[in-house]
Amino acid sequence: MSIFRGAGVAIVTPMKDNFEVDYEALEANINYQIENGTDCIVITGTTGESATLTEQEHVDVIKAAVDFTKKRIPVIAGTGSNSTRTAVELSKAAQEAGADAVLVVTPYYNKATQKGLVAHYTTIANAIQLPLVMYNVPSRTGCNILPATVAELTKNVENIVGIKDATGNMAQAAQMMNLCDGNLELYSGEDGQVLPLLSIGGIGVISVLSNIAPRQTHDMVMEYLEGDRNRAMQIQLSAVPLINALFSEVNPIPVKAAMKMLGMQAGPLRAPLCEMEDAHKEVLRQELVRFGLL
Repeated sequence: MSIFRGAGVAIVTPMKDNFEVDYEALEANINYQIENGTDCIVITGTTGESATLTEQEHVDVIKAAVDFTKKRIPVIAGTGSNSTRTAVELSKAAQEAGADAVLVVTPYYNKATQKGLVAHYTTIANAIQLPLVMYNVPSRTGCNILPATVAELTKNVENIVGIKDATGNMAQAAQMMNLCDGNLELYSGEDGQVLPLLSIGGIGVISVLSNIAPRQTHDMVMEYLEGDRNRAMQIQLSAVPLINALFSEVNPIPVKAAMKMLGMQAGPLRAPLCEMEDAHKEVLRQELVRFGLL
């Protein structure tokens, strides 16, 4: 059985003005997501500014998300690192906190060979009993999990069950799904390419857009999966200009700006991220209006 089908939100980590984690705001945002149809909370990912959380904060935020979600929908915890040992420690902590699965990005900066990736993911998966979802985003990590490597891992490691694909490479994704032969839960990591990935066997999205448009993101996926592909296409295509605005600067700069415009609790960004440029912010505001959110 899949961890979830539909739309998982790559949820932001809200901050107070003093840059401490705002747990009250996190609880409010999780409740808002669940009330508006989101199918899974994905905590401490890229959008959650995990790179600037201390390891203790990282664990504390996962625990808080599990507590706030109250088992209403699954919680997937981002536990990746460019250190295998650290990824193991974070994954064990997520399991102890009650997360339903872990999301593990490829090692960044130091990268890894395909042989190294097999060893990295196998070591993490063998250290826990939770399902593990790989996260392939070479534009940010400089490290690409090739289709044959994905197939090897899903075949040989029982709890490596899925992948968040943010390669933007449909040919690679199709080859991967062919090699895995139905043995892989595929989630889009690109809000602008949800339907193309669903068309080759995907079952959902782990979404930045869902922070501000949870109902529309959920409906887009479920309409497709349930057979109304024209309606799903209408939502996907109408969201493209807003999605482009949400990625006009490094994620999560624009989505936090959008949340503030909508009166949602996001707070500031931790350095080295900074506030959005005014010109980009104005385009984002216009797209929020056009999409009917503002």
